[in-house]
Amino acid sequence: MQLKYGLISVDDHVQEPPDLWTSRLSKAKWGDRIPHVEQASDGSERWVLDGQVVLDGHVADVGAIMPDRNHEPRRWDEVPAAAYRPAERLKAMEADGVDYSVLYPTVAGHAGETFGRLTDPELELACVQAYNDWLIDEWGAASDRFVPQCIVPLWPAEAAVAEIRRAVGRGHRGVIYPGMPMHLRDVPHINGSEYNPIWSVCEELGVPLCLHAGASTRLQYASREGLSPALADALSAATRPVSSVYMITHFSFSKTLIEHPKLRVVMGESALSWGMLYMEWADHQFEHDGLPREGYEMKPSEMFKRQCFFTSWFDNVAPYADFYGYDRILWSTNYPLATSTWPRTRETVTRCLEGVPPAERDRVLWGNAAALYGL
Repeated sequence: MQLKYGLISVDDHVQEPPDLWTSRLSKAKWGDRIPHVEQASDGSERWVLDGQVVLDGHVADVGAIMPDRNHEPRRWDEVPAAAYRPAERLKAMEADGVDYSVLYPTVAGHAGETFGRLTDPELELACVQAYNDWLIDEWGAASDRFVPQCIVPLWPAEAAVAEIRRAVGRGHRGVIYPGMPMHLRDVPHINGSEYNPIWSVCEELGVPLCLHAGASTRLQYASREGLSPALADALSAATRPVSSVYMITHFSFSKTLIEHPKLRVVMGESALSWGMLYMEWADHQFEHDGLPREGYEMKPSEMFKRQCFFTSWFDNVAPYADFYGYDRILWSTNYPLATSTWPRTRETVTRCLEGVPPAERDRVLWGNAAALYGL
């Protein structure tokens, strides 16, 4: 493994092009239910799936690389090529000092939740597989500096397991799953044993389970009516990372981590600061309740330090390192979302890792990710 810059970004997003699903799914079978871009009454363009507008009515989510990052493109021809063309993305990575980029989707949902809302399992699987194959064919084949991760059918667990095996067999190195599937449609609660086959196959194949923040709008504050689009987006960006507290809580208190000790869980776009507060409270409750603890052999913070990773792109690392451990922190650029550090990632890294010893700095910026994804 050769590193030029010393940075593996573990949370970047690909922007799916308009023909991804229309070119891979049967028009004769699915008609306009296929994800596609269509023109709205005001002349803007938007993504539509099975008659429903997705991606909040936008055609792309690429604010960081727009002339004004507070304004998303209104039409596809305004979307910068670096969002959806691998060759142009590599140029952007060079400009920002990024060696490898771990990829999450956009139209499919930052956490793969878009297709999880579908009630037609056949259409869901077709859309999922088309995305997974496209990511390998177009991005994975373009450069080994792209680290593909698959999305999966939300339910049943057997369908998710089958797609994980197929996708990992094709070259995917991580599994993206919505942290609150029961908020998307009528499926079992995430704490239930029904999900054990999914966690087990991730253990077996040695791929991380990636829970990206923002999959459930029910975990975030709704903006009040009349708030400007820029302020509404800012509110969402500020509350989205903190919503990960619900995911880490469920994985700790459900015994999922205890029963699946080899499962590695990445909290995508989580940031660092709130996690320390949560685990202090969780550990306090663990110790306060006394014995017996109903089979909980480890404190929440101990489970985290054994199996979980937080992902940041703007926190000062030193204040949290002693609590988490340097080997539990991953770094990202969040490209090309509006909250990305592009094009000043190197400046941000210098500021955020001030006072961190060189060896630990390397762990955070690339060493942990290299081990996690087998690079």
